[in-house]
Amino acid sequence: MSTSTDGESAVALDETARRFGITLEDYLLPTHGSIRILAENGEIRPVEEQGTAPGHEYPMPELEDLKDAYEALVVGRRVNDQNSALVRQGRMAVYPSSHGQEACQVAAALCLGEGDWMFPTYRDSVAVMTKGVDPVETMTLFRGDWHGGYDPTEYRVGIQCTPLTTQLLHAVGVAHAAKLRGEDTVVLAMCGDGATSEGDFHEALNFAAVFKLPVVFFVQNNQYAISVPLAHQTAAPSLAHKAVGYGMAGERVDGNDLVALLAVLRRAVRLARDGSGPLLVEAHTYRMQAHTNADDATRYRQDAEVQEWMAKDPVTRMRAYLAGQGALDDGEEERIAASAEAVAAALRDGLNAEVAPDPQDLFRYVFTEPTPQLREQSALLADELARTAADSSEEAAR
Repeated sequence: MSTSTDGESAVALDETARRFGITLEDYLLPTHGSIRILAENGEIRPVEEQGTAPGHEYPMPELEDLKDAYEALVVGRRVNDQNSALVRQGRMAVYPSSHGQEACQVAAALCLGEGDWMFPTYRDSVAVMTKGVDPVETMTLFRGDWHGGYDPTEYRVGIQCTPLTTQLLHAVGVAHAAKLRGEDTVVLAMCGDGATSEGDFHEALNFAAVFKLPVVFFVQNNQYAISVPLAHQTAAPSLAHKAVGYGMAGERVDGNDLVALLAVLRRAVRLARDGSGPLLVEAHTYRMQAHTNADDATRYRQDAEVQEWMAKDPVTRMRAYLAGQGALDDGEEERIAASAEAVAAALRDGLNAEVAPDPQDLFRYVFTEPTPQLREQSALLADELARTAADSSEEAAR
């Protein structure tokens, strides 16, 4: 990689730090403790408890924005619970619930502009929905269909990625292409704490930093990579501290505080768009339910730990805050609950509908131009299906 590119990245970082009136080190390193604005009881924390520092200030989002975010939060919680039920009914093959992490999901979608891209993980269905993808299309992947359910280019949302961390490389590639084209695009690259132990994580962050790409890496640290606790993955003070090693700024935020999440992620997106290069945001949250329906979480964590995190629930926290601000009454709560139930009903109807598979799909989407072997196999299958249909017709006519 050229030294000129390295030099440009360093100059951009220096300029950003000077703009905030702080040193480069103070810009790159996360503040002491997480950024926290909303307390667990729904009250605004005193300024001295919010974790802010010079150059790391985060103003309150507008109340109307928070009301919209709360509705998305309630819908996300209802969807998580509905999908868990659909798995038990055999309508979904698997579902990685984000119950308890919905604040991260909602903030991830709402921090982006219309032309921005998001690259989610398999656990980020609520973020995908909040970005505008139809709920049934979002969940098609988990029904076991052959396709991802939606067109990524229509929504600017990558297909939910099951292979660990590969979506970060996709995100960096899109950001690089956007920069080469001169497009005003920011890319949000989502991952969990387990992904930070993968080689692709290193490659994505290093490339993004060297080429000063407009990427925000959003790490949802839910404390476990399936059954492996964070302490067995890294000895770093925090995952956000990993950013400085690549030459980018890192920040920590309370992942169950929707107010703080919106403030921190919006600042990160704004800085990336303004040319400051990539940033890494680590959100401290918790996966309340099992890794997937195939996991037994009781084998590696205690009920007391789960109960402790239940008191930090992002939904009840936001409800208490909005009610205290006079922005949420019983009538509005009923409307939001009805909206969430309508989404759940649409999911039930959509996923209960039987899908008639087309056997020719086995060959149709393997290559843009089918190979001679695929054409031959397709013709053989078509002939066999036609003969089977003819035999069935003759049998029925007897």
